[in-house]
Amino acid sequence: MRTMFYLCTMICFSNCLLSGQDYPKAEISNGLIHAELMLPDAQHGSYQGTRFDWSGIVSSLQFGGHEYFGRWYEHHDPKIHDAITGPVEEFRTNDSGLGYDEAKVGGTFVRIGIGTVRKPDEKAYRPYETYDIVDPGKWTIRKHKDRIEFTQRLRSDEGYAYVYRKTVRLVKDKPELLLEHSLKNIGQKAIDTTQYNHNFFVIDHEVVGPDIVVKFEFTPVATRGFNDRAEIVGNEIHFPHELVGKNGVFSELTGSQNDVKDYDFKVENLKSGAGVHITSDQALEKVNFWAISTVASAEPYIHLKIEPGKEAHWTVRYDFYTLAAKTPQ
Repeated sequence: MRTMFYLCTMICFSNCLLSGQDYPKAEISNGLIHAELMLPDAQHGSYQGTRFDWSGIVSSLQFGGHEYFGRWYEHHDPKIHDAITGPVEEFRTNDSGLGYDEAKVGGTFVRIGIGTVRKPDEKAYRPYETYDIVDPGKWTIRKHKDRIEFTQRLRSDEGYAYVYRKTVRLVKDKPELLLEHSLKNIGQKAIDTTQYNHNFFVIDHEVVGPDIVVKFEFTPVATRGFNDRAEIVGNEIHFPHELVGKNGVFSELTGSQNDVKDYDFKVENLKSGAGVHITSDQALEKVNFWAISTVASAEPYIHLKIEPGKEAHWTVRYDFYTLAAKTPQ
């Protein structure tokens, strides 16, 4: 009963997010997958926080009668740091932003995919704070039937400048989605950053519990205890019982190598029979694992160092599939 109540509640939340607010959005399809994306807009966008990249926010992705993304949190406010859906990405330099350590109080630093933001009087960077945006850069959005191309151009007074491009593309005749990135350094200083993907999967809006499994290419080892809320079984993470609210699990996972082959994860909903396989052409730097009752996420990190005048390219691939649904007991 609780699971059904929760499912209905989450569907209601998702519908309110998509239809109850007039946020800029667009749809793409390849005949197999239908997806809806929320578009960057400094005044009217569904997300105006300073934690996550504004481009490629997938509010819904449907394949084979299954939903893979959607609202996983209770309250939507564009200024809340994690009021965002889909395969959400963030860039961090020294766990903050480009130029944060050098910036004086009242000065500015850069958050890639967001803009130039003001540094307040604080002891350390606060990742869950929404900072004042001084310059969101210039966004260009090109919409096509099967893809959306995002470009952000930004030049700061601190010597950092870049052209960031992300294309969210559906592969022809395949149940696949690509996140194709490029980051060109047109500034005077090197761009040294990590990027991670939070992968907010809410497959069919099921409560995270025994029917959800997350699979790895390597045997993961948790650096923090899961307090019997999750367990590692071989190369998989299982949940002995349903998670309740925000009473979840978080840990960095060791056991991987700094290798492309380890950037390889699967998330499956055994009850509904839906899964997704995530890979990349970049070496995995590290991976964190986070789950609450509404979402289970493997969070893979990559490292980028781009000298002035150089450009980096990388792609993340999502293969969506179905499997035999679990037989009710």
